[in-house]
Amino acid sequence: MAVERLQNFIGGSWIDSNASETVPVHNPASGELIGECPLSSEAEVDTAVQAAKQAFVEWRRVPVQDRIQPIFRLKGLLEQHAESLAATVTREHGKTLAESRGSVRRGIQMVEAATGAPAMMMGQALEDIARGIDCESIRQPLGVFACIAPFNFPAMVPLWFAPFAVACGNTFVCKPSEQVPFTQKLMWELIDEAGFPPGVLNLVNGGREVVNAFIDHPDIAGISFVGSSPVAEHVYKSAAAKLKRVQALGGAKNFIIVMPDAEMDFTAATISESAFGCAGERCLAAAVVLCVGGSHEKVRAGLIKHMNKIVVGDGSKEGVTMGPVISREHQQRVLAMIEEGIADGARLVVDGRDPGVPGDGYFVGPTLFDGVSEEMTIGRDEIFGPVLSMMQVETLDDALDICKRQPLANANSIFTTSGKAARTFRYEVPASMAGVNIGVAAPMSFFSFGGAKGSFLGDLKAHGREAYDFFTDRKVLISRW
Repeated sequence: MAVERLQNFIGGSWIDSNASETVPVHNPASGELIGECPLSSEAEVDTAVQAAKQAFVEWRRVPVQDRIQPIFRLKGLLEQHAESLAATVTREHGKTLAESRGSVRRGIQMVEAATGAPAMMMGQALEDIARGIDCESIRQPLGVFACIAPFNFPAMVPLWFAPFAVACGNTFVCKPSEQVPFTQKLMWELIDEAGFPPGVLNLVNGGREVVNAFIDHPDIAGISFVGSSPVAEHVYKSAAAKLKRVQALGGAKNFIIVMPDAEMDFTAATISESAFGCAGERCLAAAVVLCVGGSHEKVRAGLIKHMNKIVVGDGSKEGVTMGPVISREHQQRVLAMIEEGIADGARLVVDGRDPGVPGDGYFVGPTLFDGVSEEMTIGRDEIFGPVLSMMQVETLDDALDICKRQPLANANSIFTTSGKAARTFRYEVPASMAGVNIGVAAPMSFFSFGGAKGSFLGDLKAHGREAYDFFTDRKVLISRW
């Protein structure tokens, strides 16, 4: 059977890329080759941007209540095709079907939130700021925006940005991850069916050349990026130097604090799901458990109990609760970090190096280390795989100090039944997304998403109210008649 080569969607049409190079797309559960993603050129990016720029001239003049009508239709189409989208995510990414369905649902919620644009786009006014002089503030779109999407949530992350951008009157160009382009191919087919005017929403497949073309293109007003912190820093610094708006969401090393008064079985079950859901390939995954006081032995026993219930395998199969990691290269990277943890002196409590899954898939089993310190690689660096570490500390203040020393600050949580401890944590924790008795502190579509320190570079975060600030300019008008 011929392997499908992805196309770009530019100006309302599917177009073959002229790229001579492609990246193979594999099913990570089997290693099967399922497609080829073209590495599009700077010239192809320019074609897409020019189509978006031309579409912007008319799209920004469409009344906001009319702009959201295709967004309403898109929500309905996403609902109708949710199962196909979830199956596609599982096939090219490896998540379990349950996890894929959840991510599709989250994406649909973003589209739903963007239909509230008429209320969110309203400005402010005050008459007689001085005698006979009135003042008003209005929101206006800026032009063409671009998105650089990651591999781990192909159905959800592009919808953090695209519906809000176009609801505000902008036009949009998206670059999917070259590892998972088929989900966004299906999404853009639904976007086409929803009836957006040609050029409003465009899709360009590719790699580094496309990213740098976005950064350099003079007609792109802003860029949304999700990925690792080193690349986020490159995108942020380079695009900001070109006077673009940038929101760059980077990596994470998320700490979970467990107090001695926590409800231990619930805590262990929740941390296990946080650490090993989506094979640990999410920026909100638990990475290190900070066991305060006498909680350590109970937490470890509870984690082992719940980790032993995890079934590793092909995420499309019934009963499987954890799928593979994204690629052979990433599998080898995670396994190398496990070996480094052992070499550094951490105690390997649950060994996931050989999960015993037959075939050629990219599997790593759930892995637990104890006796980890901040100086160890596994205690310091993002792993982005199903590896959880444990540290023992004496007090809540000690735990918070570790959180504060970590250069990444995406999401932290505490498990406790003490209101005092919970409030101290909420007040002191540096991460911008924090949970109390919550393993994955993922904000809903109507709240903003983004970390702090090295986990987020920019001023305005993803979705929620801040999306409307990122995708519009506030113009202040002062009038005397």
